[in-house]
Amino acid sequence: MSKKTPRTRAVTMKDVAEQAGVSRTAVSLVLNDRFDVTLAHDTRQRVIQAASELGYRPNAGARALAQQRSDWYGLVTEIVTAPFAVDVIKGAQDRAMGDGKYLLIASTESDPAAETAAIERLLEQRVEGLIYAATWHRGVSIPDIALEVPTVLVNCFDVEERFPAVVPDERIGGYRATERLLQAGHRRIGFINLDAGIPAAVGRREGYVHALRERHIDADAALEVVGHATADGGFSAAEHLLDLPLPPTAIFCANDRMAMGAYDAIKERGLRIPEDVAVIGFDNQELIASYLRPKLTTVALPFEQMGAMGVDLLARITAGESTVTNIVTVDCPLLERSSV
Repeated sequence: MSKKTPRTRAVTMKDVAEQAGVSRTAVSLVLNDRFDVTLAHDTRQRVIQAASELGYRPNAGARALAQQRSDWYGLVTEIVTAPFAVDVIKGAQDRAMGDGKYLLIASTESDPAAETAAIERLLEQRVEGLIYAATWHRGVSIPDIALEVPTVLVNCFDVEERFPAVVPDERIGGYRATERLLQAGHRRIGFINLDAGIPAAVGRREGYVHALRERHIDADAALEVVGHATADGGFSAAEHLLDLPLPPTAIFCANDRMAMGAYDAIKERGLRIPEDVAVIGFDNQELIASYLRPKLTTVALPFEQMGAMGVDLLARITAGESTVTNIVTVDCPLLERSSV
């Protein structure tokens, strides 16, 4: 039995034309989905069959040049291996594929020069638009070159307000966490916040204060402390709260790493979670929230949904339906586990 030898060259439109017994022009019209030119149904079927038999693959670059569109979106992000970045990519990719689009992904690792170079390369591939995604919520400066195509920001916003953005609703997340503790009967609730000034710290505190005020409880500065976003910081902050003359019966931590540190501080004092002190986190870091004992009730950052919404907004802009440059917020749901 003879072995098939590897093909030494790509199948061309000329090969398909010879196989189908039609002109190269007819092949081009069929394979580029040109229905604005009249072509017999039988001719179209012969071309499609010949292309399938020969294993023809279109030249994406040439097709993009001819059609002035590529069916590709570019996604630029800092570190593609970060846990949250993976969720953004999944949400964006699933949404894009639903529209017959695909993602070209470029990692920049927070290097401005790399960002510009990555966007340049994506534009060379004739992407129809760009998604720029950050690993944490903040204001960013986007290279001017991104203005050449529709661009949407995810989990960040343009400090010059030139591009639309999709970000988490930090305020509603802070509100949901605090309201859950209030519903459980707690009235003295400690708050371990992130470093001052960043959007997450501002929004989550606003939600915390709003939930208290709805119950006619004044925010107590003595119950608010910064944990610097680390487990060690959460441990020290929780110790400070537990040393107060009237310590809190519940602690809202503005991220799960600080909640992990708070767990240790509470347990070192022989206190039980949630019987003596309830704890809620924020972010829903699976390797923390699901494996602490008891499992941590936390607020989830909607990375997958933000990725999907970013692509949805980009699709509407590229279709000419929207040119908004405002910020769209996405809900942050509370995930109930066992720490309240």
